[in-house]
Amino acid sequence: MTPPDRADLPVAGSPEGDPLLRLRGVAIRHEDAPAATPSDVSFEVRAGEVVLVLGPSGSGKSTLALSLNGLIPHALPAEVGGTIAVARMPASETPVAVLSTRVAMVFQDPDAQLFTGSVLDEVAFGPENLRMPVAEVMARSEAALRRVGLWDRRAENPDRLSGGGRQRLAIACALAMGSPLLVLDEPTANLDPVGIDEVYAALADVVAQGDRAIVLIEHNLDAAIGLVDRVVALDQSGRLVFDGPAHDVLRENADALVAMGVWLPTATLAALRLRDAGHPLEPLPLTPAELRAALEASPFGEAQPAGAAAPPGTGRRTGAGGVREITGSAPGQAAPAASVLSSRTSPDPAPAPRASVPAPLISVRRLTVMRRRRALLHDIDLDIAEGSFVAVIGSNGAGKTTLVQAIAGVVPPPRGRIRVADLDPGSASARELSSRIGFVFQNPEHQFLAHTVFDELAHGLRLLHTPDDEVTARVGDMLDRFGLADKAETHPFLLSGGQKRRLSVGTALIAGAPILALDEPTFGQDRARADELLGLLRSLNAQGTTVLVVTHDMQLVAEYATHTVLLADGRVRAAGTTADVFARHSDIEGAGLRPPPLARALRGLPGLDGTIRLSDLPAGVTA
Repeated sequence: MTPPDRADLPVAGSPEGDPLLRLRGVAIRHEDAPAATPSDVSFEVRAGEVVLVLGPSGSGKSTLALSLNGLIPHALPAEVGGTIAVARMPASETPVAVLSTRVAMVFQDPDAQLFTGSVLDEVAFGPENLRMPVAEVMARSEAALRRVGLWDRRAENPDRLSGGGRQRLAIACALAMGSPLLVLDEPTANLDPVGIDEVYAALADVVAQGDRAIVLIEHNLDAAIGLVDRVVALDQSGRLVFDGPAHDVLRENADALVAMGVWLPTATLAALRLRDAGHPLEPLPLTPAELRAALEASPFGEAQPAGAAAPPGTGRRTGAGGVREITGSAPGQAAPAASVLSSRTSPDPAPAPRASVPAPLISVRRLTVMRRRRALLHDIDLDIAEGSFVAVIGSNGAGKTTLVQAIAGVVPPPRGRIRVADLDPGSASARELSSRIGFVFQNPEHQFLAHTVFDELAHGLRLLHTPDDEVTARVGDMLDRFGLADKAETHPFLLSGGQKRRLSVGTALIAGAPILALDEPTFGQDRARADELLGLLRSLNAQGTTVLVVTHDMQLVAEYATHTVLLADGRVRAAGTTADVFARHSDIEGAGLRPPPLARALRGLPGLDGTIRLSDLPAGVTA
């Protein structure tokens, strides 16, 4: 479906009372930017509403969010056209300090707004600056921290929290302000499923009172769809193309949104695939429960004949196999290492004799990592073979990032505990490690060094004394691959969140290291760019590159990872092929995670039970 002309769009919203937020013809152009993004955006937000802003990476979603509390243009210079009014106050003319009493903001990067010495002080800071009585400051702080599950850690330094913990803290700070409008930019991007549930339950409580509203920028629609009332969608140029009730916009314009590269709920993507295979499900489901109900009411819900072939993906294989798992050991014996050992000669090889198991490319033995007298990893044993595509999953604080950072030498591990190819990351130099393993941080800005995007990509090549003409060619190719060619001379810090992520991945890929480790690589990416990035990683993996990915996105793991390592409380709880690990429901749920949305929808359905990948659906379904 073709998006409607801007003139055809109604401005949604309740007719009663003044809106908390009103935008008319808003266009924002950053300094040196060739065009405004967003451009020509008009909508209103009223008390009690939750408005989801969708759009591809670079469409101006985060820019729009920063303009709602005056940070643009007061703190971040930009040319703002049109009008933005918050409770009748023009945002471009009202001081940020005044607007902060009306608009509370949660940034895409929580580290950008955390700066005190304790969790409690962080939440209390805002109300204290409003000169509230001490009793009210404490009451608000406690209520907010309890809502996000951090009250018991109120005395800790925020630096000790995981990325997801810091995100929940930033949300608590916004809740404690009591502002009538909450603006949240990817609030659950770093959270595990339990944390996501907690955050959305807290947000539902906030809007249920009827006196507050939420503007939400979110890629994880599987989590958000139950909360959202309206959807406002921007196209690649930042123009508003859809505005209406969430279910109507997503169902009636699914094809157009997919063409724009926007994320849709997994259930909707599954239904679109089934429709393309000749099995329409109407209306399009938006949740796993709706998908399941639609399938049960269709021919798919009928019992399959005995002996019918299972669809691809229902067998216990999602890639190359040959896996030993921790199964315990006799008293006095060391437990075997959890191993992700693959052979690329066969998609489903028979178990090989122990003597023929290939030597691991990455070997971890009795690894314990301490931070401030607290153990983050406990006695980890793990083997990863060359050519694996491995996802490291677990709840917030399970030790995922710490493990991968130790393997990459970002956090130097104890000597003699890890081998990466022929190197010990505990004693190798940074240059030696970078030639073996490329690492992408959870926060892209933590690894930027240069003043232009071109120089950022060229930095590693120049350290390796690569000839200038080859540097120019390889950087140009990477800029084209990641849609950054027009940003070559832009400072990395001026890119959008999604563009920063693509640049950070490009810096790790460009040197051609045989191992790539990525921490939440799709954070801040639209669907098209995420698919492009993961497709590139899959292609590199098929060519022999070993890929390690830390992620909370269970559907991403199901679609792309051949093998999965599940961590809980700093220990390996399970390791093996992705299908095998996801089949261990008690381990997954005991670690505070959830099976992928597709697996939840299809569990127990004849002929579909065990299917975890969207890519398996068309070939595996028979009417």
